[in-house]
Amino acid sequence: AVCSMGNSTSRLYSVLAKTLNSGAVSQHQDCLEQLDSAQLDPIDPKDLLEECQIVLQKRPPRFQRNFVNLKKNTSSNHRPIRVMQWNILAQALGEGKDNFVQCPMEALKWEERKCLILEEILAYKPDILCLQEVDHYFDTFEPLLSRLGYQCTFFPKPWSPCLDVEHNNGPDGCAMFFLKERFELVSSANIRLTAMKLKTNQVAIAQTLKCHETGRLFCIAVTHLKARTGWERFRSAQGCDLLQNLKNITQGAKIPLIVCGDFNAEPTEEVYREFSNSSLNLNSAYKLLSPDGQSEPPYTTWKIRPSGECRHTLDYIWYSQHALNVNSALGLLTEEQIGPNRLPSFNYPSDHLSLVCDFSFNQDPDRLL
Repeated sequence: AVCSMGNSTSRLYSVLAKTLNSGAVSQHQDCLEQLDSAQLDPIDPKDLLEECQIVLQKRPPRFQRNFVNLKKNTSSNHRPIRVMQWNILAQALGEGKDNFVQCPMEALKWEERKCLILEEILAYKPDILCLQEVDHYFDTFEPLLSRLGYQCTFFPKPWSPCLDVEHNNGPDGCAMFFLKERFELVSSANIRLTAMKLKTNQVAIAQTLKCHETGRLFCIAVTHLKARTGWERFRSAQGCDLLQNLKNITQGAKIPLIVCGDFNAEPTEEVYREFSNSSLNLNSAYKLLSPDGQSEPPYTTWKIRPSGECRHTLDYIWYSQHALNVNSALGLLTEEQIGPNRLPSFNYPSDHLSLVCDFSFNQDPDRLL
């Protein structure tokens, strides 16, 4: 296997092409064993975006989404912290299990879908990236994002459904990435969620970071709760377990908190109420897009399966509402943009929409959380 990791665009394309090839996993694992990511040359994000656009030149252009300014009259003397939450759709599930009946298999080709995912990430330049359903971490996201300056963490599901799919790329799980130039890792916890005292197949990552610019500590967490109708009590128990873990990590809300996740739960579910009413004093950032600031978006996922059309709000960015301000949030795709065949599609790589928010610290650090 040739592991060309130079700075030039042609060499970058060589690496990108290698990660695009789902059959090159073992080759790329060899590369990772030989080369620590910290020793690899950095990538210019513009070069990577350019290479992705070459791969995607036969696909429609990216949808235009605009940020909605939510900032009140509070001044902030530091750069906002941009957080991106996204269930990117595991490749093995998209091709082998999810049955998107209106989505052509051609649109799910990893060689191109991977570039659509990268293009979305590069377009919004998050300081912190929280992903679910990541099954190409070691051969794609870790080698590329580490070279963009991110510190990378991955926690796979113990019994990932991806492993049931022939020619899979390993288990899917949650992944977290933060820019090392902006933050220092203080502590990190991989959490296997429990329900009714039993260990479950769902996981979370919680990391306490120190912001270089302000010196402030905060905790960022990512999770993906149990899917499917009929598992509401199970999700509720998982949510309780996660909240208890986060209470311990944040010392009972002394450290500000942001929780990103695909909760697989509508706002009517008990687990949503648990987070809303928690002693951690959390609010859901995307509620702020509604006219009254009290309603979640009408959907964060929209797909068509053999059983029919599924349009749900399942994805959230929760935050400590007295310690953090939401400066802006990325607007969702409209129904017209999504189109009649829904998601995923040639235009958009996942069945879930990415959520992106800009946060700033409350300027009074002694204010009660």
